[in-house]
Amino acid sequence: MKPQDVCVIIPGYNEAKNIPRVVTAVKNLGFPVLVVDDGSKDDMAAQARLAGAHVFSYAPNEGKGAAIRRGIEWFLKKTSYQAVVFMDSDGQHDAADLPIFLKALENPEIDLVIGNRMNNPKGMPFVRRHTNVIMSALISAAAGQKVPDTQCGYRAAKREAIGRLQLESSRFEIESEMILEAARTHSRISSVPVRSVYEGGTSHIHPLRDTVRFFKFLFKYLACRK
Repeated sequence: MKPQDVCVIIPGYNEAKNIPRVVTAVKNLGFPVLVVDDGSKDDMAAQARLAGAHVFSYAPNEGKGAAIRRGIEWFLKKTSYQAVVFMDSDGQHDAADLPIFLKALENPEIDLVIGNRMNNPKGMPFVRRHTNVIMSALISAAAGQKVPDTQCGYRAAKREAIGRLQLESSRFEIESEMILEAARTHSRISSVPVRSVYEGGTSHIHPLRDTVRFFKFLFKYLACRK
């Protein structure tokens, strides 16, 4: 699998300041890039195009999950791609780690690869770090597969695996839903160590609000899948 066989999807909202360097870093490694502009009020879409990305824009803002689902729909129509990588638009994911995901996907038994920041969580806010530990334990138990960092948005999946997922989430719980759906469809999940950069980007995550939404999602998902 070569970089040109893998599409990198970057959902984003109001990240005009960061998106040029994110797209440039990815394209410099030879990967095609799709930026999904989730109803941004700044010129993120224009900046992404100038950096060389294909851009899909819509309004109004619907949330990260909605952007990822739109990106997946686009990806599945492009038969030239064997796999997809998801990255955040705020610069917190290091493009230098992309080859690690490709290497993991070469294993025929692996379908979904999740980045793991927890081996070296330096710089991760205290509340997010400990909330992540709890969420990861719950999702791992529900999925029946150990995933140390279920809330990491840096992840990759093979075409066949991503095509089997029935995703419905519109916001940050999409990360958990993707793992649970992968497990439900008998996909094998693996993790790889990645570095996160906590300078220069502003997270759109609201710890309390999104934690409450996470538990609502988890209870609803498990109840519906019984």
